[in-house]
Amino acid sequence: MKKQMAMAGSLLVNGLRALFLVLCCLMVATLIYTISINGLPFRMELLTPWMVATLVDFYINIVPFAVWISYKESSWISATLWVILLICFGSIITSGYLVIQFLKLSPQESLQDPIYHVLLHDTNKDDTQPKGKHSPVVIARTLFIVLGCLMLGTLIYTLLTDGSPFRKELLTPWMTATLIDFYINVVALSVWVAYKESNWISAFFWIILLICFGSITTCAYIVKELLQLTSQDPLYLVLVTHDNRQVYKKQLVQSFIVSSWK
Repeated sequence: MKKQMAMAGSLLVNGLRALFLVLCCLMVATLIYTISINGLPFRMELLTPWMVATLVDFYINIVPFAVWISYKESSWISATLWVILLICFGSIITSGYLVIQFLKLSPQESLQDPIYHVLLHDTNKDDTQPKGKHSPVVIARTLFIVLGCLMLGTLIYTLLTDGSPFRKELLTPWMTATLIDFYINVVALSVWVAYKESNWISAFFWIILLICFGSITTCAYIVKELLQLTSQDPLYLVLVTHDNRQVYKKQLVQSFIVSSWK
């Protein structure tokens, strides 16, 4: 049984490393090819209504990655650098950062729960209580509700003013490159959703919604998960499964009991 679990863990880690490495290379190749045939993207004529809507969708989907990277990095300097690179290069950085995190896993972490160890910061056990006057959980709920409403408003407005997005003339080289960039980030979010959900039916349902509605679904899913946390819970618990949250809370109660006896 242990050998089977070890093999499954090893296959999962190697498979995800390979997946995100391939996606990173795909986006680099797409970027180089698009620049070579269509020039640099910094031109006003490229900003059609649906390109603007796609960019809004893209950058809202970037926000969860930026928050996660800020949490993962041990210093604000490295976090800021990674976030700036993420804003500039999108899914190249998403995929590359994930490959690096999977490469950092120890053999034991790869066998136990690799995605859990990739998601959480090494020192997360010290973050037992939110610091400051306002709860990070409440702030995050508000942020993603606002972002979801922003994207919904952008989608409705663009549909009303520019019609359907399913038109051949909209698929310019830079629109195609942006969509590839967008959907590589959707792959990363889909892996997280599949890890979080307790059964494949609900995971499949949410992934289909992610593909169809992009950042609207991203925000809705994150808000759903945040509503399962109390305002006193550390924000990073939204990253992990329900079972891992319960383990954390039991450990917190045990540590409180031990400290009260001292």
